[in-house]
Amino acid sequence: MRRIGAFLYDLMLLVAVLMIALGLIVVPYGVITGGDLHQHYLFLEQIYLLLVTAGFYVYFWTHGGQTLGMKAWRIQVIRQDGQPVDFNAAVKRFVWSILSLIPAGLGLWWSLFNRQGLAWHDSKSNTRVVLLAKSA
Repeated sequence: MRRIGAFLYDLMLLVAVLMIALGLIVVPYGVITGGDLHQHYLFLEQIYLLLVTAGFYVYFWTHGGQTLGMKAWRIQVIRQDGQPVDFNAAVKRFVWSILSLIPAGLGLWWSLFNRQGLAWHDSKSNTRVVLLAKSA
């Protein structure tokens, strides 16, 4: 439940980030060309937003192991050996997170049946989510 709570919390922040990122390219394009970016470059726009999303998660996972939602729910991503997540592991985790969501979230549901509570993206990126103690 904590993962879902953190995901929903992060989703609110991520939507705001994506709106700003999209505005940074759509507005200048419209001003310069007078055209609609969505009509001509929809696929490139989607790739751009995917890269912004990847940057969001990779940045937070490599800088403290927590997104804002994860901080609120007191969970943190670390490597299996207990060390902080590095760039390669964070990118791997992001890619596998997307693949975990595609088949109706099966990769996430897997954590309910895994003895260690690992989802697909945890296993494939050699990371895990840990519960942090309450601070005084």
